Amino acid sequence: MSTVTKDHAGASEVFNEDEPYVNWHDETLWFVRTKRDKSSKQLPEWEELRESASQIKHYVLSHMDGLLQTFEQKAKENGIHVHWASDGPEHNEIVLGLLKQHNIDKMVKSKSMLTEECHMNEFLIKNGIDVIDSDLGERIVQLRNEPPSHIVLPAIHLKKKDIGDLFHEHLGTEAGATDPQYLTEAARQHLRDKFLTRRAALTGVNFAVAETGSFVVSTNEGNADMGAHLADIHIASMGFEKIIPKQEHLGVFLRLLARSATGQPITTYSSHFKTPREGQEMHLIIVDNGRSTQLGREDFRNSLKCIRCGACMNTCPVYRRSGGHSYHNAVAGPIGSILAPNLDMTKNADLPFASTLCGSCSNVCPVKIDIHDQLYKWRQVLVKGGHVPKGKEIGIKAMSMVLSQPRFYQWSGKLGRSVMRAMPFVVNNSLNPWYKQRDMPEPPQESFRDWYVRNRRE
Repeated sequence: MSTVTKDHAGASEVFNEDEPYVNWHDETLWFVRTKRDKSSKQLPEWEELRESASQIKHYVLSHMDGLLQTFEQKAKENGIHVHWASDGPEHNEIVLGLLKQHNIDKMVKSKSMLTEECHMNEFLIKNGIDVIDSDLGERIVQLRNEPPSHIVLPAIHLKKKDIGDLFHEHLGTEAGATDPQYLTEAARQHLRDKFLTRRAALTGVNFAVAETGSFVVSTNEGNADMGAHLADIHIASMGFEKIIPKQEHLGVFLRLLARSATGQPITTYSSHFKTPREGQEMHLIIVDNGRSTQLGREDFRNSLKCIRCGACMNTCPVYRRSGGHSYHNAVAGPIGSILAPNLDMTKNADLPFASTLCGSCSNVCPVKIDIHDQLYKWRQVLVKGGHVPKGKEIGIKAMSMVLSQPRFYQWSGKLGRSVMRAMPFVVNNSLNPWYKQRDMPEPPQESFRDWYVRNRRE
């Protein structure tokens, strides 16, 4: 079920038309969240790990230039070709240039949210390159011609029947087949030929170590290894915030990453790449694409600590009941809602409002990003900058006036209660967004303030 539109509220409304499906989506992601909780509680030092990771990343953000220069120097000494890209289009041109340089028109690719952010697949396909996503979830959504809905679980919005129908159409599996083992085996056979025949492989980067000039790719399927080890040219795409200072710091992040993402003690494969094998070329593209701007925003720079675990999505009550595609951005959920406005405030002005500000996202973040605080601050920035619809801006200003004047607030409350009692149809209609999804409460006889004053006197 794809609900890709330009507006989160509109896309969420479409997503919620199928209530049983939404309930299933909600329960599935909450199950992953509970696995995270159980796994984290097995480590007495869990909170110390979170604090250590946060402080390491804080150091990184404060010493970014020096760490990147050190990393580049070490990587080059290791035989890695290092490229720099200021934005998505430049990154895509570098990839295309490398492929053309080697007369390659077919490439296998592992999961990389950065390439989703840069819209690389679409660009390469338009330029005659056959790109095959080798991560099972990514391959599923690629066959459906839609973006991933989750940064760790790309096809979490689909049920077994959806995938069975898809594989029957594209891979020739039996009609109506839904057995996971059978479908997985079909995907393995389908992808094996791609690994064996592709001369180029692209991977993402989970962590890049300045001290050694090496990088780490974490997967559960081994597809990144298969692609990189069999290909003549290995291209790795990396947002510059993935840098960490020392090799010893990997122990902190690898213990946090899988537990936060899926509740596993560690990902099945944590692959360390340092030097190309004999006869192979290894290229690393370090990408900015708005990150330096975010780094310069004091209130929002901590968002660059993100290690892409997806824990904030699994716990978010809005994401779980609106679906990843409703966020119309490569990275969905709470973390995407504080990253996206940095790229384009006008296009993504709706996303920081797609939150209850409950703080659950901040509570589960393994690197302690103040996500819900940043969502609130983005709302202020967007309203002041005129990046929200006029109706929302007027409403916010009206509420600001009401809430800043106690007497006016008390009078408004009394008026509202009277209207709801005398003329309930004023609020109980389809023009009221709250009424569409909820039973409106009976208006109280008095406000809490009136009750408190009366009881305090008594």
